[in-house]
Amino acid sequence: MARPAPSPSEMPSGPPSDARMAEAAAARVLRTEGEAVLALADRIPPAFADAVDLLLGVEAGGRAIVSGMGKSGHVGRKIAATLASTGTPAQFVHPGEASHGDLGMVTSRDVCVLISNSGETTELGDLIAHCRRFDVPIVAICRRPDSTLARAATHLLLLPDAPEACPIGMAPTTSTTMTLALGDALAVAVMERRGMRPEDFGTFHPGGKLGARLKRVGDLMIPAAESPVVGEDAPMGDTIVEVSAKGFGIAIVAAPDGTLAGVITDGDLRRRIDGLLDRTAGEVATRDPVTVTPDTLAADAVRLMQERKITVLIVAEAGRPVGLIRILDCLRAGVV
Repeated sequence: MARPAPSPSEMPSGPPSDARMAEAAAARVLRTEGEAVLALADRIPPAFADAVDLLLGVEAGGRAIVSGMGKSGHVGRKIAATLASTGTPAQFVHPGEASHGDLGMVTSRDVCVLISNSGETTELGDLIAHCRRFDVPIVAICRRPDSTLARAATHLLLLPDAPEACPIGMAPTTSTTMTLALGDALAVAVMERRGMRPEDFGTFHPGGKLGARLKRVGDLMIPAAESPVVGEDAPMGDTIVEVSAKGFGIAIVAAPDGTLAGVITDGDLRRRIDGLLDRTAGEVATRDPVTVTPDTLAADAVRLMQERKITVLIVAEAGRPVGLIRILDCLRAGVV
């Protein structure tokens, strides 16, 4: 006779699976680091606003020199890159290399952002001494207010005394996350104070997906010289030949003074097929077509074409057609 299946209470629980242990560790780390960042948000260092003013002033020939050793150095490189990409000239200087000649990169016009969780990183010593000698302001990011770095700072950004997320409490985890977040906060605050616009941001991001999204219509448009353009009095036979020859499925109709009079699309030709060859371009054209300017963001042009369910837009400036922008060219450029 078969034995009945054991009840859940009788089944051995066994050790937790590797997956459950990994998930628990992930949740613990994320909560520990997240709580520390929130604590930092609730206690913005008093010197933060003054540090923002200081970084705003490096435009006049100076730079933000960021330095740190080990994990702080890796975070420092990212902070320097974020500052540079948001309009603040910045450079990372390795503290070890600084002691062997790279101190010459740090001038009296610069601002030094020095990072050390303990504030006692030996390798920063020569940089600190150099800053004191040449009156270079020091923005210090550290955890201990009584440390060497904190005492040398002109602007101290103190981190909360939060536990590291690693199980032995020693690997830089929570501290580096807070430092990275504080560096982002500095860069964004300076960016906002500077009034940076998307087009300004695009100056520092010409490549990749972000650069494509910041391209202008003028960067991608087909110029008027290569576009099908006919006059209002052009016979439709000649207009059809022009549309077919250029292959864009559209013709720009221009008034005698060169201003935009309308547009003829493949759809217009199909809808007005009866007696089409007895008409002029001006009689067939759709007046007041949708247009964009060369300065329009290509992403906005794509959005407009999608909304209007069209694939080509006329590019006009001061009422005159200067080219065409096709959704196909925007897609090829990676705009969407």
